[in-house]
Amino acid sequence: MRVLTDAFIPELPNHYRGKVRENYDLPDGRRIIIATDRLSAFDRILTSIPDKGQVLTQTARYWFEATGDICPNHVLTYPDPNVVVGKRLDILPVEIVVRGYLAGTTGTSLLTLYKKGERAMYGLHLPDGLKDNQVLPEPVITPTSKAFDGGHDEPLTPKEVVDRGLLTAEQWETLSRYALALFARGQELAEKHGLILVDTKYEFGTDADGNIILADEIHTPDSSRYWIADSYREAFEKGTRPKSFDKDFIRAWVVERCDPYKDEIPPIPPELIEETARVYRSAYETITGNTFVADTGSATVLDRVRKNLEPYFSTR
Repeated sequence: MRVLTDAFIPELPNHYRGKVRENYDLPDGRRIIIATDRLSAFDRILTSIPDKGQVLTQTARYWFEATGDICPNHVLTYPDPNVVVGKRLDILPVEIVVRGYLAGTTGTSLLTLYKKGERAMYGLHLPDGLKDNQVLPEPVITPTSKAFDGGHDEPLTPKEVVDRGLLTAEQWETLSRYALALFARGQELAEKHGLILVDTKYEFGTDADGNIILADEIHTPDSSRYWIADSYREAFEKGTRPKSFDKDFIRAWVVERCDPYKDEIPPIPPELIEETARVYRSAYETITGNTFVADTGSATVLDRVRKNLEPYFSTR
């Protein structure tokens, strides 16, 4: 299988390896971000999924281009299907999740907290009687602190964001305005493709002039929850989860066989890897309306990436 498991390129400067992406900071303030095919979960790398990095990069590209009129983003150019070159930013210490439905499974999701009996959270006040996966009266922002040091994210209210000095009042106003407008555009375009954009995560940073810029990725299968629109009404009435791009085959398979936080991960079956790859490709096509075209013209994916990034080798 053609996979990009590693993207270390010694001719490029200032390398930083994230869980999924490889980053190179150029002296002129640009950042090269290479999306590998690594699949991360349980604070470790489980395996690599063919075409995953290309799917994420090209899905984000679709959305960056479809929302460029709403707010500035970090994108400068795309020299390769797995690569974006963008402005290097100072990432803001608040993670922004916009939610349109009472859904989610994490400890900071609205549904999890609601089921615990909480009604006041994130500066919001929710009424009694709401059901799992019910549409909210209007989309809401649920900010959390960004745990840069590997700790856990902490739910915040807008007042706490400002009072703790994480953002200024002006920054919060701008960031929240951008996030809600981006989400509205996302829901609008998703609906045209038979999807519901349920919730999504945004990451923002500031440039050298202090401008707030959208960073990282936007509305990808990894950063967002999508439901198949035709499945929603029946599932909601039955109290079940609507159909979605379920990419968690591998996570579920691992959990059934070991403690993924302590034990060695057993080899992932090739058929499970390919099924996950199929879901990612299908997600790209459904979300964007474009046909996914995998590149097979080079010896390896890394060979292609290296060749396309040769113009940047002289910037060390």
